[in-house]
Amino acid sequence: MNQVNQHGLARIRSNYSRLSDKEKKIADYILQQPKAIIHHTINQIADELEVAESTVFRFCQRVGFKGYQALKIALAAEVVEPVTDIHEKIQAGDDIGTVSEKVFRSNMKTLEDTLKITDQTALNDAVQALIKAERVEFFGIGGSAIVSIDAYHKFLRSGIHVYANLDAHMQLMSASQLGEKDVAVIISHSGSTKDIIDILHVLRDKQVTTIAITNFAKSSLSKHADILLYTVSEETEFRPEALSSRIAELTLIDALYTNVMLAKGESAQQALQDMRKAIALKRL
Repeated sequence: MNQVNQHGLARIRSNYSRLSDKEKKIADYILQQPKAIIHHTINQIADELEVAESTVFRFCQRVGFKGYQALKIALAAEVVEPVTDIHEKIQAGDDIGTVSEKVFRSNMKTLEDTLKITDQTALNDAVQALIKAERVEFFGIGGSAIVSIDAYHKFLRSGIHVYANLDAHMQLMSASQLGEKDVAVIISHSGSTKDIIDILHVLRDKQVTTIAITNFAKSSLSKHADILLYTVSEETEFRPEALSSRIAELTLIDALYTNVMLAKGESAQQALQDMRKAIALKRL
């Protein structure tokens, strides 16, 4: 993928937890005033932040760019773009057609940005963990619980032993029964919901492999989960970012499910056929 077309700010956010303290200082500066860096040289940034030029260069590579110039080009393309319908806020006076179009474009933007920052290595690790697991459980609280049930609904077709529950207490109890041969998929937009962190602590104590689907790299979830898959979304006047991120979470689940089904081959196809046969009993 061409680096110029990559989402620079999103890459910085998604890699934030992996950065050193000095690199986080650079990241904070760019995230707070992205337009400023476009007009600064690498030594100007280094002097202003009181870090070495090598630290700035290493930061650029850490977030996925060949060097400082590549990052500058990406940020320039990103921050000087005029506000388009995709980012346009929904107004109280918008008609139904306009509101609908803005919602669709917001979802499209969320998916495009999430695809740009998706770590293929992490995606592969997640697929392999799911294939090898004796049992897979999906965890989510509130709106994320709906995504976890959707994941459960999909993965029932794979032949893998899967489970999900909407109740937070039941999730905590179920987490305590998993072991080191199992996998937990934790879905949380903020990555800092108390119920989710409580579940994560139990899973870590039981040495369960954890896959996190979340939007914030700085969260407790992203710091302690084994495999990280990030979403990118933006908040608008009438639409919180957690709402638009849900479409990205669902799509990441789809990607995991499809890859697992392909990897499992005939056994997955047999499980799928068995389920279709059972469901057929419900049709008149």
